[in-house]
Amino acid sequence: MDLLLSIPVLTYFLAPSPPSWSTTLNIMFFYMTWTTLILSHSPLKVHLVGVLAIRLVFWLLPSLLTLLFDVSLPSVAESIKHGGRAGLPPRNRRALTQFLGLALFNTALLVAVEGTCSYAHTVLLGRPEFVVSTTLPFPWQMAKHVALMFVARELLQYYIHRFVLHGRSPVADLHARFAHARPGAPFSLQVFADHPLPLLLHRFLPLYLPAVLLVRAHLLTYLLFVALCTLEETLSMSGYTIVPGIVMSGIGQRCAIHYATSGKANFSAYGVADWAHGTSRGRGVLQDLQAEAEKHQLQERAGEKVSEGAGMVQGGLDALRSKKGKKKSAKDA
Repeated sequence: MDLLLSIPVLTYFLAPSPPSWSTTLNIMFFYMTWTTLILSHSPLKVHLVGVLAIRLVFWLLPSLLTLLFDVSLPSVAESIKHGGRAGLPPRNRRALTQFLGLALFNTALLVAVEGTCSYAHTVLLGRPEFVVSTTLPFPWQMAKHVALMFVARELLQYYIHRFVLHGRSPVADLHARFAHARPGAPFSLQVFADHPLPLLLHRFLPLYLPAVLLVRAHLLTYLLFVALCTLEETLSMSGYTIVPGIVMSGIGQRCAIHYATSGKANFSAYGVADWAHGTSRGRGVLQDLQAEAEKHQLQERAGEKVSEGAGMVQGGLDALRSKKGKKKSAKDA
């Protein structure tokens, strides 16, 4: 019954065109896997293992691969880094080991803190902080919740980052000593290479609080939100100038400027709050959106021209075939 009521399956039956068998089988397989996880493990275990797996896949593995590339081929890497050679990670083995150790410790700490918060929420309120059931969430509901969480995260991260982590406080000093210890553009391993206290304020609270206090999302929605944010942080902190997408490239540039100026500008994730408060440096978010829109318009126009050209070619071939057919019929007559 849950399967029939879950909207991702219903959309395939109610869609104007029927889905392919492979898509339907993938949906069924995902539902069966999700149901098995929910029925065989506690909600807390599914929650924490999911978050940890996302961190490993979308942050740790790409960070190690890009670090290996930067260290192995510095002459090539510096040509695609913000700031050139200044944006390369240190090649000192001891320094890299310290970075990696701190990042791994903080990753485990964030999962432990999230687990503690989840357990406390369940004990105090008698229910998990996220909706955990075999029924899959509605797609439109997922989109609405993810959008609300992104807006809340943008605002929370801006105010915490600007006024707490770059204000006048002991926490700001810790953030400056750990996150901004080296000049130049960052590299992806630095996402979690900060002192634990400012890291909790900067990376954890803006992600976790909106999902719990604002919407009480489905666990799948929250895991999707965590995956999108983790991927965005990994790309923006990579320091590369060739990050795919105009908007994502602008986010990476503003992040590099933030680190290059030791935190004088660009405090939010996407630059919208910086634009509203006048603290944005580099390419503005509105310029990125405009350029992205123009790019898609050009692609649509190019696609229309290609379609027109293909139609003209097809029409010409059909005309030639019809002429040949008429000549053949005339000869036979």
